[in-house]
Amino acid sequence: MCNPVNEAPRKKRMLSCIQPTGTPTLGNYLGALKNWVDLQDEFEGAFAVADLHAITVRQEPAKLRRQIAEMFSLLLSIGLDPEKSLLFVQSQVPAHTELCWLLACCTQFGELSRMTQFKDKSQKHADNINLGLFAYPTLMAADILLYQPDYVPVGADQKQHCELTRDIATRVNGVYGNVFTVPEPYIMKACARVRSLQAPTQKMSKSDENQNSYISLLDDRDTIVRKFKRAVTDSEASVRYAEGKDGINNLMEIYGAATGRSFEEIEREFDGRGYGDFKLAVGEAVADMLSPIQEKFATYMGDRAQLEALMKTGAEHAQYVANRTVQKLKKKMGFVLL
Repeated sequence: MCNPVNEAPRKKRMLSCIQPTGTPTLGNYLGALKNWVDLQDEFEGAFAVADLHAITVRQEPAKLRRQIAEMFSLLLSIGLDPEKSLLFVQSQVPAHTELCWLLACCTQFGELSRMTQFKDKSQKHADNINLGLFAYPTLMAADILLYQPDYVPVGADQKQHCELTRDIATRVNGVYGNVFTVPEPYIMKACARVRSLQAPTQKMSKSDENQNSYISLLDDRDTIVRKFKRAVTDSEASVRYAEGKDGINNLMEIYGAATGRSFEEIEREFDGRGYGDFKLAVGEAVADMLSPIQEKFATYMGDRAQLEALMKTGAEHAQYVANRTVQKLKKKMGFVLL
């Protein structure tokens, strides 16, 4: 069917969520969040602070409240635009928990028991193996299916959840008719594979006990430079990308992402110069890249009224979209709608 004259074709839809459990790292930013901003123009996006998922592990209320505000502020600060995309806090949209129950009755116990993250978290939090920890993949499926996205960006640790979401959507569609778009996993474009500064064969993680191993998006300039100065390298003292040079390879990827330079350009720039010069340059480049984000973050966090107004508007828009999906499914399942 042809589009009417002057009517642009509908953009494909995409959804991504992030938990408010600590400040994202440089790895989170370069590996995912920066791409979210770029995807806004290509896709009809929905982005959420997934605070309901955070409480599968017991949280201190005041700290959680602050972290929700900080994460929402950071998403705004990195460049997500409420005029282009849905941007909201999950718990402020009641449709998420309503659809979760409807989908829970269409999710098999065996499917949830095979989730590797449930097994991992059960071992880490053996004193609090709660129903939410077991069933949260169904909430994740609700998060996704509410907004009928065509694509969901996934990393290696989320592929299993994406497949479960597809299975649930297909099952519901088979029983009740066409309710959900069955989303496809979206592999994001190549980006820096940011590793730990102290163990460069491992992923950079904010949960690492060694704070020198990661860069937080809110680290100040002096802290960033100091952490890079302490980064693990090797004894060769040659800035070149090669097998077995995990520490230098990691720093070159980070420097390239921060400056736009290729590996060849970086090698020429630091030909004959030592690792000390290179580490300092990487630290300063990263600090320069994060400075505008930090300035915007301070502005948003300094105006709570504006921040809450943006949350309210985002929640209202998200609830409008999500309610259509919930009402459609409830009608097909046989509920009496008022």
